[in-house]
Amino acid sequence: MSLINTQIKPFKAEAFKEGKFVTVTDADLQGKWSVFFFYPADFTFVCPTELEDLADNYAEFQKLGVEIYGVSTDTHFAHKAWHDTSPAIGKIKYHLVGDPTTQLSRNFEVLIEEVGLADRGTFVVDPEGKIQIVEITAGGIGRNALELLRKIKAAQYVASHPGEVCPAKWEEGEKTLAPSLDLVGKI
Repeated sequence: MSLINTQIKPFKAEAFKEGKFVTVTDADLQGKWSVFFFYPADFTFVCPTELEDLADNYAEFQKLGVEIYGVSTDTHFAHKAWHDTSPAIGKIKYHLVGDPTTQLSRNFEVLIEEVGLADRGTFVVDPEGKIQIVEITAGGIGRNALELLRKIKAAQYVASHPGEVCPAKWEEGEKTLAPSLDLVGKI
């Protein structure tokens, strides 16, 4: 079953954010757009490149009213240690959520059971707590923050413009489509 348009499940987790440990719950997401960015583990190889890419573009996500939650099955203590020792991770200002109980990884169906790590999963959650975008890639394939931003802009546009959809490669300000019988077979 697809997670698209499903309500996120209740959760409570500890995170490291800007020098502090904070508790994050599903209630914190209400009324805003959120990205859950699952990655396998701290102190690894592809993961820091992805997380740094998000950090480099975090201000753009913030302009869209989007909060980012980087999640792995490491503890929030490990996230702090990684933040304090890695130049790439030291740039991060968004939440690094610890999921040592694997509750979040199970909720979003990205847990690799046999190793206790999360797949590379990206989930965009709308202000009502429903999942609007799901992307899962194999462990060796890094993701792109700019493409994620483009997808979020499209999701936000569609949410605020009922009856319109965004075609392939749609960029903000470009023409959208209004599905109708008139378009059938003409695209």
